Amino acid sequence: MFNRILIANRGEIACRVIETAQQLGIHCIAVYSTADAQARHVQMADEAYLLGPAQSSDSYLRGDKILEIAQLSGAQAIHPGYGFLSENAEFAAACQQLGMVFIGPPAAAIAAMGSKSAAKEIMSKAAVPLVPGYHGDDQDPDVLKQQAIECGFPLLLKATAGGGGKGMRVVNSLADFAAALSAAMREAKNAFGDSKMLIERYMTQTRHIEVQVFCDQYGNAVYLSQRDCSIQRRHQKIVEEAPAPGIDEAVVKAMGEAAINAAKAINYVGAGTVEFLYNEDQSFYFMEMNTRLQVEHPVTEMITKVDLVQWQLQIASGEKLPLSQSQVTVSGHAIECRVYAEDPNNDFLPATGQLDVLRTPVTNEHVRIDSGVDEGDQVSVYYDPMIAKLIVWGENRQQAIARMHKALGDYRIVGVKNNIAFLHSVITSPAFANAEVDTQFIEKNRATLFSEIADPKYFLAIASCCQILAQANNAHADSHNSPFSHSGQWRLNQIPCTEIQWQPPGDDQVASDWLAVIIEVQNNLSSARSQCSVSRSFSVRVGDSNFEIQASLSGDQLCVSIDGKQIKIHAYSNKKQLNLFYSGLALQYQLPDIVSSADDSHTDAALCAPMNGRVIAVLVESGQQVTSGTPLIIIEAMKMEHSIVAPHDGTVEDIYFIESDLVAEGDTLIALSATVDTTTKAAP
Repeated sequence: MFNRILIANRGEIACRVIETAQQLGIHCIAVYSTADAQARHVQMADEAYLLGPAQSSDSYLRGDKILEIAQLSGAQAIHPGYGFLSENAEFAAACQQLGMVFIGPPAAAIAAMGSKSAAKEIMSKAAVPLVPGYHGDDQDPDVLKQQAIECGFPLLLKATAGGGGKGMRVVNSLADFAAALSAAMREAKNAFGDSKMLIERYMTQTRHIEVQVFCDQYGNAVYLSQRDCSIQRRHQKIVEEAPAPGIDEAVVKAMGEAAINAAKAINYVGAGTVEFLYNEDQSFYFMEMNTRLQVEHPVTEMITKVDLVQWQLQIASGEKLPLSQSQVTVSGHAIECRVYAEDPNNDFLPATGQLDVLRTPVTNEHVRIDSGVDEGDQVSVYYDPMIAKLIVWGENRQQAIARMHKALGDYRIVGVKNNIAFLHSVITSPAFANAEVDTQFIEKNRATLFSEIADPKYFLAIASCCQILAQANNAHADSHNSPFSHSGQWRLNQIPCTEIQWQPPGDDQVASDWLAVIIEVQNNLSSARSQCSVSRSFSVRVGDSNFEIQASLSGDQLCVSIDGKQIKIHAYSNKKQLNLFYSGLALQYQLPDIVSSADDSHTDAALCAPMNGRVIAVLVESGQQVTSGTPLIIIEAMKMEHSIVAPHDGTVEDIYFIESDLVAEGDTLIALSATVDTTTKAAP
């Protein structure tokens, strides 16, 4: 076994590797960019070295610099994690040339599977069933267009060197093909340095099933059950489970054996994942092989009780596989939810910002959290927006769902938009409970997953009472028992009354529905001050609804009795925003920004940056006339492209950013005047 290893990665996977390696007594060496100087993986490691600036191309993709640090630090081996250099055959070969062990497969195996088109040729010879499509070397756009016609629509454009949804586009018609091809090739070039594409028939009634394989240097190989990774957005997985539900044991065995044959066809060593498309008729097709540890490996670990990172270290150091196929056992069911900084209500656009509040579920043998961030950390524009992976285990699928329901309800984040409430909607949906999952799960269940709160006025009334209690708490903390903090809202010959006007979340919301009129019935503030708690009774009117509420606030715990029902809510408040968390709901209430609302200037929101990012292409010029839907500028954030299109016909008056500029969410990118319709209609 190794004594010293370098982890050539960041975030939760770097922390994951360090955790197991240190348990084995291995000295861990981390690398970091300037943006990660205080990151958790740096703090966990035994020593750490600066790679370079925040951009991945100047830091975590600098294979030469990483090898230099590995030699300087005396590392015997390098663990690449996933992403970055994990599937870079040249880097693996360079490690070998320097006498450094690459904790992964041989460079030749990476090269064989690194090109999805070459991988399909190998699988074809190994008699592994393939998805219809084109995976040839000729990348002439006219050739690709003809192949697309022969393949049929809808089809999937996919970067041959890629993964993680980057360089991938679904194309529904020939009219959309050219633009989709250009965007996918550009994105693939930026992410992987290779713009080569393959074409596959896009199957809309299919599941994404993958098989975890492991091989040693002595020809031994096993598969460790399989995982269902069908629930995806932007071609990236967000919910995974193992074993995949509802698949006959005979098919599981056939799929596992096909995965082993695929690995042996390229003399594979180490951890790998063979991905298949699985159809209702129980047919399956090879999709790709990832020559690394997968993001979703924890669900396999939970059901097999195997530490896959420990196996990686053992195999890389020359040991044999710890188990034979007959010794591999599966127990219970595991589910993983990926917690991302993103906005599900805005096409899952990635988000950035500071994790002002980060409260996680209690971990135990049934609940696990893999994360690379702490409260107060920044979610940066430079890297993947994953915050953590939440994994649960149950004796069966129903129990695993119940535990995930509870764990998501205990997960609270303030400061960065995130998908926890959406994940809760997925887990609690009838379709998921019935295992009705496929790659179109989100689209098929959109009405359920994005449904509005049943009674928004109910929670608005609670939020309004909480805001008053929070202000009273803050006043008490600031006053140090000043007598003026006892004043309440008493007025001579008037009933104590407060109005709170909240900011409606959309332009179509009626402002009066977001106005709360609160009458204090009883004031128990003084009796609770010694415990830093506030307790009061209120009558609240929101629109045409009335509520009788008793509420107490102690720390972040809000206890509410409303119309005879008692509930407990977690609340976090600042001067302008209140966040409430209750039973999987994450509710955010904003007070109006008086300064902004007084500003008469108008900016078309469609022409603003939807997130922090970098301009990678400006597609128009000042003075150019455009029609509605014309792409104007392309923003890259977290390795994904986002096109800003014209919301209406008009003329480009000004362009405020150029290529490579960094932009912040809300920045105005382009000034676009509307085209005035000068046509006149004939009089009747």
